[in-house]
Amino acid sequence: MTEKLITVGLIANTHGIRGELKIVPETDFPERFDKGNSLIIVDPQNKQTPVTVQTSRLHKNVFIVQFAQFSNINEVEKFKGSLLKIEAKNQQPLEEGEYYYHEIIGCKVVTEEGQELGLVSEVLTPGANDVWVVSLPKGKQLLLPVIDDVVLDVDIAAKTIRIHLMEGLME
Repeated sequence: MTEKLITVGLIANTHGIRGELKIVPETDFPERFDKGNSLIIVDPQNKQTPVTVQTSRLHKNVFIVQFAQFSNINEVEKFKGSLLKIEAKNQQPLEEGEYYYHEIIGCKVVTEEGQELGLVSEVLTPGANDVWVVSLPKGKQLLLPVIDDVVLDVDIAAKTIRIHLMEGLME
Protein backbone atom coordinates (compact mmCIF):
# COMPACT_ATOMS: atom_id res chain seq x y z
CA MET A 1 0.00 0.00 0.00
CA THR A 2 1.87 3.01 -1.22
CA GLU A 3 -1.07 5.40 -1.49
CA LYS A 4 -1.53 8.17 1.06
CA LEU A 5 -3.64 7.10 4.03
CA ILE A 6 -6.23 9.28 5.77
CA THR A 7 -7.14 8.80 9.45
CA VAL A 8 -10.83 8.09 10.12
CA GLY A 9 -10.66 6.83 13.70
CA LEU A 10 -8.63 5.96 16.77
CA ILE A 11 -8.80 2.56 18.47
CA ALA A 12 -9.33 3.55 22.10
CA ASN A 13 -9.79 0.16 23.74
CA THR A 14 -11.15 -3.34 23.50
CA HIS A 15 -14.80 -4.13 24.27
CA GLY A 16 -15.80 -7.49 25.68
CA ILE A 17 -14.05 -10.76 24.90
CA ARG A 18 -15.18 -11.37 21.29
CA GLY A 19 -12.62 -9.12 19.62
CA GLU A 20 -14.67 -5.92 19.47
CA LEU A 21 -12.90 -2.57 19.61
CA LYS A 22 -13.97 0.89 20.76
CA ILE A 23 -13.34 3.35 17.94
CA VAL A 24 -13.30 7.12 18.46
CA PRO A 25 -14.40 8.48 15.06
CA GLU A 26 -12.27 11.17 13.39
CA THR A 27 -14.48 11.58 10.33
CA ASP A 28 -17.64 13.39 9.30
CA PHE A 29 -18.71 10.21 7.51
CA PRO A 30 -19.75 7.61 10.13
CA GLU A 31 -20.74 5.22 7.34
CA ARG A 32 -17.00 4.41 7.14
CA PHE A 33 -17.70 1.95 9.96
CA ASP A 34 -20.62 0.19 8.22
CA LYS A 35 -20.52 -3.58 7.70
CA GLY A 36 -18.40 -4.64 4.73
CA ASN A 37 -16.22 -1.52 4.57
CA SER A 38 -12.45 -1.93 4.28
CA LEU A 39 -10.16 -0.06 6.65
CA ILE A 40 -6.48 -0.22 7.55
CA ILE A 41 -5.20 -0.45 11.12
CA VAL A 42 -1.91 1.43 11.48
CA ASP A 43 -0.16 0.68 14.78
CA PRO A 44 2.35 2.99 16.52
CA GLN A 45 5.22 1.17 14.73
CA ASN A 46 3.49 2.02 11.41
CA LYS A 47 2.62 -1.62 10.69
CA GLN A 48 -0.47 -1.79 8.47
CA THR A 49 -3.20 -4.41 8.86
CA PRO A 50 -6.07 -4.37 6.32
CA VAL A 51 -9.43 -5.23 7.92
CA THR A 52 -13.11 -5.51 6.98
CA VAL A 53 -15.94 -4.35 9.26
CA GLN A 54 -18.10 -7.30 10.31
CA THR A 55 -20.32 -5.54 12.87
CA SER A 56 -20.60 -1.96 14.05
CA ARG A 57 -22.79 0.01 16.42
CA LEU A 58 -22.70 3.48 17.95
CA HIS A 59 -22.47 3.56 21.76
CA LYS A 60 -21.89 6.78 23.75
CA ASN A 61 -20.18 8.63 20.85
CA VAL A 62 -17.82 5.74 20.03
CA PHE A 63 -18.27 2.90 17.59
CA ILE A 64 -18.08 -0.67 18.83
CA VAL A 65 -16.61 -2.50 15.84
CA GLN A 66 -15.69 -6.10 15.18
CA PHE A 67 -13.52 -6.90 12.20
CA ALA A 68 -14.02 -10.09 10.18
CA GLN A 69 -10.36 -11.03 10.70
CA PHE A 70 -10.56 -11.24 14.53
CA SER A 71 -12.86 -13.08 16.93
CA ASN A 72 -11.40 -12.68 20.43
CA ILE A 73 -9.83 -10.12 22.73
CA ASN A 74 -6.35 -11.67 22.57
CA GLU A 75 -6.14 -10.99 18.82
CA VAL A 76 -7.09 -7.29 19.08
CA GLU A 77 -5.49 -6.23 22.38
CA LYS A 78 -2.34 -5.17 20.49
CA PHE A 79 -4.30 -2.60 18.44
CA LYS A 80 -5.16 -0.30 21.38
CA GLY A 81 -3.89 3.19 20.53
CA SER A 82 -3.65 2.41 16.81
CA LEU A 83 -5.23 4.51 14.07
CA LEU A 84 -7.87 3.42 11.57
CA LYS A 85 -7.21 4.75 8.10
CA ILE A 86 -8.52 4.64 4.54
CA GLU A 87 -6.73 5.10 1.25
CA ALA A 88 -7.01 8.68 -0.04
CA LYS A 89 -8.78 7.46 -3.19
CA ASN A 90 -11.68 6.31 -0.98
CA GLN A 91 -12.43 9.77 0.39
CA GLN A 92 -15.97 11.07 -0.01
CA PRO A 93 -16.29 13.89 -2.55
CA LEU A 94 -17.07 17.23 -0.92
CA GLU A 95 -19.25 20.06 -2.13
CA GLU A 96 -17.75 23.24 -3.55
CA GLY A 97 -16.23 25.38 -0.80
CA GLU A 98 -15.67 22.40 1.51
CA TYR A 99 -12.22 21.02 2.23
CA TYR A 100 -10.63 18.21 4.17
CA TYR A 101 -8.40 19.34 7.04
CA HIS A 102 -5.35 17.69 5.48
CA GLU A 103 -5.90 19.82 2.35
CA ILE A 104 -5.89 23.06 4.37
CA ILE A 105 -2.97 22.30 6.69
CA GLY A 106 0.25 23.49 5.06
CA CYS A 107 -1.43 26.07 2.82
CA LYS A 108 0.22 29.48 2.51
CA VAL A 109 -1.95 32.36 3.78
CA VAL A 110 -1.71 35.61 1.79
CA THR A 111 -3.59 38.88 2.31
CA GLU A 112 -5.59 40.42 -0.53
CA GLU A 113 -2.70 42.91 -0.90
CA GLY A 114 -0.29 40.02 -1.51
CA GLN A 115 1.46 40.01 1.90
CA GLU A 116 2.46 36.48 2.88
CA LEU A 117 1.54 35.79 6.51
CA GLY A 118 2.48 32.15 7.13
CA LEU A 119 1.24 28.56 6.85
CA VAL A 120 -1.88 26.93 8.28
CA SER A 121 -0.63 24.56 10.97
CA GLU A 122 -3.87 23.38 12.57
CA VAL A 123 -7.66 23.42 12.21
CA LEU A 124 -9.76 24.09 15.31
CA THR A 125 -13.50 23.40 15.56
CA PRO A 126 -14.68 25.46 18.55
CA GLY A 127 -18.30 25.89 17.51
CA ALA A 128 -20.09 28.03 14.94
CA ASN A 129 -17.20 28.05 12.46
CA ASP A 130 -13.77 26.49 12.08
CA VAL A 131 -10.65 28.44 13.00
CA TRP A 132 -7.42 28.00 11.05
CA VAL A 133 -4.23 28.44 13.08
CA VAL A 134 -1.64 30.27 10.97
CA SER A 135 2.00 30.03 12.10
CA LEU A 136 3.53 33.48 11.76
CA PRO A 137 7.22 34.47 11.81
CA LYS A 138 8.84 34.72 15.27
CA GLY A 139 6.74 31.87 16.62
CA LYS A 140 3.48 33.79 16.84
CA GLN A 141 0.10 32.48 15.71
CA LEU A 142 -2.88 34.04 13.97
CA LEU A 143 -6.31 32.55 14.68
CA LEU A 144 -8.20 32.93 11.43
CA PRO A 145 -11.99 32.52 11.57
CA VAL A 146 -13.27 30.59 8.55
CA ILE A 147 -16.02 32.98 7.50
CA ASP A 148 -16.86 34.52 4.12
CA ASP A 149 -15.76 38.01 5.26
CA VAL A 150 -12.23 36.71 5.96
CA VAL A 151 -11.52 33.81 3.60
CA LEU A 152 -11.71 35.15 0.06
CA ASP A 153 -10.24 32.28 -1.98
CA VAL A 154 -8.88 28.80 -1.35
CA ASP A 155 -6.70 27.26 -4.05
CA ILE A 156 -5.95 23.70 -2.94
CA ALA A 157 -3.87 22.95 -6.07
CA ALA A 158 -1.58 25.92 -5.41
CA LYS A 159 -1.78 25.40 -1.59
CA THR A 160 -2.69 29.10 -1.20
CA ILE A 161 -5.42 30.84 0.79
CA ARG A 162 -6.21 34.51 0.08
CA ILE A 163 -7.76 36.40 3.00
CA HIS A 164 -9.13 39.80 3.97
CA LEU A 165 -7.26 40.77 7.14
CA MET A 166 -10.03 42.26 9.25
CA GLU A 167 -9.16 44.94 11.78
CA GLY A 168 -8.02 43.44 15.06
CA LEU A 169 -7.11 39.96 13.76
CA MET A 170 -3.35 40.51 14.06
CA GLU A 171 -3.50 41.86 17.63
